[in-house]
Amino acid sequence: MRTRITLFLGIFSVMALSNAIVPVLPAFAADSAWSGAVYSAYFLGAFLSTLPAGILSDRYGRIRMMRIGLAVTVVSGLLLSITTTAVPALAVRLMEGIGAGLFVAPAMSLVNTGPDHERQSGYLMALLNGGLVLGLIGAGLLAAAFHEPVAGIFLFTVLSIIPAVFSFLIQEPQAPAAVAGGGVPAFLSLVREHRGIWYSSLVLVGITGVVTSLYPKFSGAAPDLLGLWIAGMSVATIVAVLIISRFRFDEILAIQISAILMVAGVMVSYFSPAGFLVLGFLAGIVMIAQMAFLSRVREQQGTAMGLFTTTSYLGMAVLPFIAGIIADGAGFFVAFCVTALAAVTVVVTVRK
Repeated sequence: MRTRITLFLGIFSVMALSNAIVPVLPAFAADSAWSGAVYSAYFLGAFLSTLPAGILSDRYGRIRMMRIGLAVTVVSGLLLSITTTAVPALAVRLMEGIGAGLFVAPAMSLVNTGPDHERQSGYLMALLNGGLVLGLIGAGLLAAAFHEPVAGIFLFTVLSIIPAVFSFLIQEPQAPAAVAGGGVPAFLSLVREHRGIWYSSLVLVGITGVVTSLYPKFSGAAPDLLGLWIAGMSVATIVAVLIISRFRFDEILAIQISAILMVAGVMVSYFSPAGFLVLGFLAGIVMIAQMAFLSRVREQQGTAMGLFTTTSYLGMAVLPFIAGIIADGAGFFVAFCVTALAAVTVVVTVRK
C-alpha cells in the first residue's frame, strides 16, 4: 500500500503541479514567446534529469531516485508559489522539471517490470493524466475564486508532500538488475535499436504541449474556462489508456495510425477546443503502445524508461517554444500547420 501511494499519488501530484501554471501563464509572462519559455522550462528540466534518473535507478535502486525527485518537487512548488514574474518563474520551473524527471523515470520502470505491467501502466498513465486534469481545473477555478494566480500551485505542492513522506517508509522491492554489457556501448545500442520510438515520443507528445501552450494567448479565454478546455485533452487520454491497456495489439501500427490522425487533431484544435479530445485520445494510445513495446527491454528497463521520458520531455520543451516563436512571427495558423506536418514525419520513421 505504501508503495502504491508513493507511485500513484506521487505521479498524480507531480503532474497536477506541473499543469497548475497553465491557466495562469499570462500572470507570469505577457507575450507568447515568454509564456512558451516558462511553460517549456519545466520540460527542459525533466529532459535533463530523466535519463540520468533512469540509468541510476538501474544501478542504485528506483525508490532512492523517487525520494529525491519528490523532495525536489515539494521545494520547487513552494518557491513557485511565491513567484509571479517571468525570469524567476522560468528558473523554478526548470528546477520543478528536474524533480519530476527524477521521479517519473524510476516510477515508470518500477511499474513496467512488474507482473501485469500492461494494466498497471494503464493505471499509472491514467493517474498521470488525472493529475494534469485536476491541475488545470483546480488552478483555473482557484485563480478565479481567490483572484490569486498561485493558489492552485500551492494546493498541489501541499498534496505532493504526502507521497514524499511515504517514499521514506518503503524499501526497494528487489535489488536493481545489473545491466548486461552495460556502459556506453549498451546505451548507444539501445538508442539505435529503438530510435523510431524515441522520435515518435518526441514529436507526438510534444504536439500536445504545442497546442496547450499556444491556447492561452490564442483563445484569450478566462483561466477557469481555459482550464476546462485543455483538461479535456487529459480526460480523453485517461479514457484511452484505461481501454487500450487491456488489449494486445501491434504497437508500431498503432503509433503510425495515431500519427496520421494527429494531423487532423491539430487542425481541428485551431478551429475548436474539440480538437483537444482528439489529440488527448490519440496521445493515450501512443503512450501505452510505446510503453508496451519497450517492456521487452528487460535488462535496461530504467534506461529505456529514461530515454522514453527524456524524448517526451524534450518534445514538450522544444516544440512549444518553437511554435510560440512561429506564432509571434507568422501567426497562429502557420504555427498549427507546421505542428501538424511534424506528425506526418513519424509515420515514415517509426519501424519494428
